[in-house]
Amino acid sequence: MQKIRYFDHAATTAVKEDVLKEMLPYFSLNYGNASSIYSLGRHNKKSIEEARQRVAKAINANTKEIYFTGCGSESDNLAIKGTVYANKEKGNHIITTKIEHPAILNTCKTLERQGYKITYLNVNEKGFINLKELEQSITKETILISVMFANNEIGTIQPIKEIGLIAKNHNIYFHTDAVQAVGNVKIDVKEMNIDLLSMSAHKFYGPKGVGALYVREGIEFERIQDGGHQEKNKRAGTENVPGIVGLGKAIELIYKNFDEYNNKLITLRDYYFSQIENRIKDVKINGDKENRLPGNANVSFKGVDAQELLLYLDAKGICASAGSACTSGSSSPSHVLVAIGLDEDLAGSSLRVTFGIDNTKDDVDFLVESLVEIVEKLRKSN
Repeated sequence: MQKIRYFDHAATTAVKEDVLKEMLPYFSLNYGNASSIYSLGRHNKKSIEEARQRVAKAINANTKEIYFTGCGSESDNLAIKGTVYANKEKGNHIITTKIEHPAILNTCKTLERQGYKITYLNVNEKGFINLKELEQSITKETILISVMFANNEIGTIQPIKEIGLIAKNHNIYFHTDAVQAVGNVKIDVKEMNIDLLSMSAHKFYGPKGVGALYVREGIEFERIQDGGHQEKNKRAGTENVPGIVGLGKAIELIYKNFDEYNNKLITLRDYYFSQIENRIKDVKINGDKENRLPGNANVSFKGVDAQELLLYLDAKGICASAGSACTSGSSSPSHVLVAIGLDEDLAGSSLRVTFGIDNTKDDVDFLVESLVEIVEKLRKSN
């Protein structure tokens, strides 16, 4: 059987063995509904609160500021819609960026149809917003700024602390989509002036189908889903106890081994960059080369169709991406790559490789050798 070499950790990660081990009893033994008053339910309620403590500790929040959701996209929706609905008397203006995840951009489009005004900030060729443009975009009607912590396609890490300070100085709430950042960046919501933060377990070796939202104490936000009174009456629905337990364990483990894990990713990423630049002509690294996610490597191969490239890589057992997994199937070029100034051809030739805990230097060598061969073949055929 062909060996699979996985380089798409920005799309999802495998559940760690220790995480799965902690989750398993909650599928069959500790199966009680956490809202029930008998002991089987109370045990699971306690487990949820322990997971809440783990999440809070990882980002230096208070336990009561953590709310569990079904995924990062739901956290984004709850953060943005919930906040603007609850604070509509303060204004109707939201500031975000052109390179956000679809969970943010499509939420903002929905709010625009409801009469809210949205400013979409430009980014430079490395993917950074301009802090002066951000401040100049603020009006008396601005109630929320939402800027992603780190971009899922090009890995650029925004100056979050500075953005948060601008929001704080103008008495505006600041939300950040940190789905890609959790586990790859040390996060302190208090020091970084973050009011709301979204995360998703399956990006840091936890299970799919569970996320979390941090909301600073004192911020009013409305529930956007009708139903029961779970999650302090902010997120209706029977709690996904195994998933929540898994999220709590995964975030604890990823930060316990933070330095070792991320130093490994940086080493693999930089080695990949050097090999690609030395061995393949006409390549362009997208995003900032230094201030980016440790495991993210987005490279354009001029004259090569990324979709064809992915098919050839797949035939060799290599899993990579041409961009966000949430926009796969779209015929349009990546909105992120267009925003940083790439033309349609160059945007369509971009390969995103994201490294993870099980990748090795030998894996990278195999990937590079494969790319050297395939890129040459595709360029000759064109």
